[in-house]
Amino acid sequence: MKAKAKSKSTLKGAAAKRASPMTGNRPLGAEATRDIAAGLNLLLADVFALYLKTKNFHWHMSGPHFRDYHLLLDEQADQIYAMTDPIAERVRKLGGTTLKSIGHIARTQRVLDNDADYVTPLDMLAELRDDNQSMADHMRAVHAVCDEHNDVATASLLEVWIDETERRAWFLFEASHPGEAA
Repeated sequence: MKAKAKSKSTLKGAAAKRASPMTGNRPLGAEATRDIAAGLNLLLADVFALYLKTKNFHWHMSGPHFRDYHLLLDEQADQIYAMTDPIAERVRKLGGTTLKSIGHIARTQRVLDNDADYVTPLDMLAELRDDNQSMADHMRAVHAVCDEHNDVATASLLEVWIDETERRAWFLFEASHPGEAA
């Protein structure tokens, strides 16, 4: 009889845990989860916005350097998109929740959209360069929050993404300014 009562109690406890929000998986604590998840969610919204802006410019590129710029932006968009899942999954691993919709992204993003009918190729590259530079700055700010909470795993991911983002900004800069005359 005792085994049957214990079994019912265990089942009730398991059911209650399944119904409750994710609060048990906070390896760094509630404050760290809140702070780091907030920073990562801002970053995730920016990553989605920058991805779509990069694809927009990729799709609407024109001019004598079309092929080179078109391929560059496609490569960069793929790299940007590759960050989305690891960012969101890191938020979840910490015990937080993440973005849920396009509307949520739109309300959260800091990267400005560009819905202009026409943007010159060099203006596209310059705008994306500036956006990537700003994103690297935002990543450093989240890294500082991670350092404050001793979250070495998120900090490590950010270090790789900062390097990749700075590389994209560098390529955009080099592609958009005149070289030295021979």
